[in-house]
Amino acid sequence: MDAADPLAAFRTEFALPPGVIYLDGNSLGALPVRTPERVRQVVEREWGHELIRSWNDAGWFEQPYRLGRRIAPLIGADPAEVIVCDTTSVNLFKVLSAALRLRPGRRTVLGDGEAFPTDLYIAEGVTGLVDGGRSLLIRPEELDAHLDGDVAAVVLSHVDYRTGELLDMPGITARVQAAGALMIWDVCHSVGALPVELGAANADFAIGCTYKYLNGGPGAPAFLYVAERHLAAGPVQPLSGWFGHARPFAFEPGYEPKPGIGRFLTSSPSLLGQAALDSSLDVWERADLGAVRAKSLALTDLFVSLVEGLDGIEVVTPREHARRGSQVALRHADGYPVVQALIARGVIGDFRAPDLMRFGFTPLYLSYTEVWDAARHLAEVLASGEWQAEHFSRRGEVT
Repeated sequence: MDAADPLAAFRTEFALPPGVIYLDGNSLGALPVRTPERVRQVVEREWGHELIRSWNDAGWFEQPYRLGRRIAPLIGADPAEVIVCDTTSVNLFKVLSAALRLRPGRRTVLGDGEAFPTDLYIAEGVTGLVDGGRSLLIRPEELDAHLDGDVAAVVLSHVDYRTGELLDMPGITARVQAAGALMIWDVCHSVGALPVELGAANADFAIGCTYKYLNGGPGAPAFLYVAERHLAAGPVQPLSGWFGHARPFAFEPGYEPKPGIGRFLTSSPSLLGQAALDSSLDVWERADLGAVRAKSLALTDLFVSLVEGLDGIEVVTPREHARRGSQVALRHADGYPVVQALIARGVIGDFRAPDLMRFGFTPLYLSYTEVWDAARHLAEVLASGEWQAEHFSRRGEVT
């Protein structure tokens, strides 16, 4: 399978430590080999030598737009609908606030009660600023029962961060919009793992991060998507900072937003973080997303076939390709120490309470042989009982 892999050559694009099988790229992607040099250039030449001139000469002012244009093909968007800025939490605050302004009189936001907590916390914070606003937590399968005339927006993750379940983006979007509400997608766990088609699905807004499958690095800048029809309608997001002003160097006391997607900017970009992302996108512009998706499904199929039936293991991730992202979640009553025992063997996955072991499959730098070996290590850990060692049960922070 490795010999026939059309993506095999991409492995050389990443700095992977020897002796490690890395199955946690769904939390933090591996380092592209070009990134240190790109960041060094920004530090030493653009900042160190050119100093403030680099805002113009090195294109620092245009960087959020340029990176947005590079991400647009990965999410099925028009280049003018995407911008790179801030974090996923901040960007969700901005687009959710804009959505509520586009639906005056409606005060409810629906979200998945088992979504990544930042989505829940931000929705709670935004609706708390609206008189009578409320954030109602449901499960996606309960959506239709709650789509009433008071729902302004729905926030859902395209791929469930715990189970790896992939939701039906076009179908859910259509149902939400038929009820008069706006659809906001969190694509953090799908961008770079599979083709995302926000435009074809007629999505209203989306947010996403770049440090997982896109390999932008820890704390890498996030991005947001706003459908062109809403940019034309002119929603104003509430974080009206200097960088989003139509004439930032006029230093006017009143705020007037930039036209288009630029109105969703708030403050100066993190240039070092954006330089690292710029480097990783050099790799992604040469990757065929169809091949990425095909390999993702083949890798996860292989892993599932090797681990199902192991003692105490329940495969939680859907078997159907149409409902699966690029990770496999396994339930085990003692999942935490089992994961720690695997990490001690050099197989890096992660754990989500109370009992889910997560394994991410990153097609650009993961081989079929590594998947085979990871499954073998899991079988040996379970059979030997080595996970029962006391030091594997001491819990610290698990990301």
